[in-house]
Amino acid sequence: MSATAEKYSKQGVRSSYVSTVIGISLVLFMIGLVLGGIFGLENVQKQAKESLQGDLFFKPELNDADIKQIEQELKTWGQFSDVYFVSPERAIEEFSGTDQNADQILSIFEGENPLPPTIGFKPKAEHASKEGMENIKKKLLSSYPDQIDEVNYDKASVESVNLGFRQFVFLFLAVALLLIIIAVAMINNTIRMALYSKRFTIKTMQLVGAKSGYIRKPFLIQSIFQGAVSALIGLALLMTLFFALNNLMESFEISYTLETFLLLSSSLLVIGVVITLVSTWFALNKYLRMKLDDLY
Repeated sequence: MSATAEKYSKQGVRSSYVSTVIGISLVLFMIGLVLGGIFGLENVQKQAKESLQGDLFFKPELNDADIKQIEQELKTWGQFSDVYFVSPERAIEEFSGTDQNADQILSIFEGENPLPPTIGFKPKAEHASKEGMENIKKKLLSSYPDQIDEVNYDKASVESVNLGFRQFVFLFLAVALLLIIIAVAMINNTIRMALYSKRFTIKTMQLVGAKSGYIRKPFLIQSIFQGAVSALIGLALLMTLFFALNNLMESFEISYTLETFLLLSSSLLVIGVVITLVSTWFALNKYLRMKLDDLY
């Protein structure tokens, strides 16, 4: 009879441990979605900023060779993510949209292409701001005063990209903070429920003379292990979701650098261990302070 009771007791402890790990893993998975969104948003913002374009228009006396020489020099500048030569033929194709429309435009000008050769550029993300683009413009005009006639870019697009992402970041961070608070509360509640079933064991150890530190030690060690295992499971679920989204949605790709992936992994691990450790500590203190009659 005692062997059967012991068997069911071990199964109960094991079941409680597994359910606790699963519960914490799901909560960490939710936190991982938030952190992944924050890290991914930075990459999306960088791509959006570096998609902004500007154009350099040159003096009429400059030929294609001179302009291409300037193109090669500009490629060495640290402010640009891309610099490219735009021939008159390419310019009119981009302006008209189709070859047929390009022919119609040329026919209006009696076969002469009215568009001059230009250089297009895309700024690096850190320079894709109102101040950054103005600094690029001033540097270009001061470096090539006799060659460049005009530096043109869409100021409205620059302001829109920066303002739009700034507003979105604030909104996303507010939602993320709310979700993390809810997640922490859920993990804390899961830990408390798991320790509730062991409240009599804790009190019995205390009544036979065990010190608080001795009682806490095995529970705290177990909480660290639970947090680490839960973080790994949560990360595995997160990577599975990202992989599925990348395969199901052709126009949508979630990609992270090695540094970002390591940062996301270490963040989940630290959050998982710290939250479970702190929650276990406070829950243990509650039962250590309770009187025996209050446990029923």
